Amino acid sequence: MNISKHITLKHLFIGNQKMIGIQFLPDKGIQALIKALPNPKWSKEFGMVYIVNNKDNLDLIFKTFKGIAWVNGNLFFKEKIARDNTPPDIEWYRNRNKTVSFKYVPEAFLSKLELKRYAPNTCRIYILQFEKFINHYPNKNLVALSEQEIRAYLQFLIKQNKSNSYINQAINSIKFYYEVVMEMPNRFYSIERPRKEHKLPKVLSKIEIRSIINSTNNLKHRCIIGLLYSAGLRRSELLSLKLTDIDSKRMVVFIRSAKNNKDRYSLLAETILKDLRAYYKQWKPKEYLFEGALGCQYSAESVAKIVRRASNKAGIKRKVTPHMLRHSFATHLLENGTDIRYIQNLLGHSSTKTTEIYTQVAVNNFKLIRNPLDL
Repeated sequence: MNISKHITLKHLFIGNQKMIGIQFLPDKGIQALIKALPNPKWSKEFGMVYIVNNKDNLDLIFKTFKGIAWVNGNLFFKEKIARDNTPPDIEWYRNRNKTVSFKYVPEAFLSKLELKRYAPNTCRIYILQFEKFINHYPNKNLVALSEQEIRAYLQFLIKQNKSNSYINQAINSIKFYYEVVMEMPNRFYSIERPRKEHKLPKVLSKIEIRSIINSTNNLKHRCIIGLLYSAGLRRSELLSLKLTDIDSKRMVVFIRSAKNNKDRYSLLAETILKDLRAYYKQWKPKEYLFEGALGCQYSAESVAKIVRRASNKAGIKRKVTPHMLRHSFATHLLENGTDIRYIQNLLGHSSTKTTEIYTQVAVNNFKLIRNPLDL
């Protein structure tokens, strides 16, 4: 095979039909072989040749170019790996009270989220964001929407002063529908994402953390806030904890199938263990460590309200979120001299580059510097 010659396959959707797009550099030999394929046509819009997308044509492409040119299918064949964790419970979205005037996500959208086992919070964001998008074009067929119309919607969000994170969530939800559900990747060859914002994590002091914990309304709330901070947990990780995940003998908390489907261990504080034992005797949870009224998982919004109320009661003027407790955990460990690689493992980061952001908010090194005004 001549590796200097190659063709690239891409998904196209033309005239309401799935097509195989074929990109290649000018070459008489490749052109002759492509002309021999079944009914090849040229797309001026996408700048490539295309033929009907079916198994026979796909097999024929590989057979035709075998030993002659390399067939690059990286963009055509996407790796589709389902997570090992439990499928998300999104029945609520199916069973909502629906109105005629509002467009809801298609069933295929919900089914694909379940099949790929996306995290519950990701499911919620994708569903809500995509519904905002489709209701922006209430009278248009989803499949017929052009890239220009998608871009116009994103510009509409920018004019509304939506954050870069919000706009990226909108893009992800739209891409999920067209690229994953409908398998139409050609829609997004040139959709630009907002520049990534470099924002430092918001951190609380140790005194503020203790004040928040001491301002909780009851033992259950105290355990929730205490675990978020002392184990550096994401809110979704806290809600997924089961009784067996608290290992008092080894003094660790087991976090299963967290972000990127990774398991890890984090620290279990002695003071939190005492509170957890008292909480267990009082509340008697059955499966999940923190359960709602009917024995199901505690809700994410309830956790946010607990943190918000306790911080307000503690007299903290800033808006405090559950994730700020995780940021504070990492920063305080770093200020205490903990090796950044240990912090990386405790947080479940794939790279120390992600963890290094806490070096910019840790104040232990700042204290060694004399302010020139004080010299």
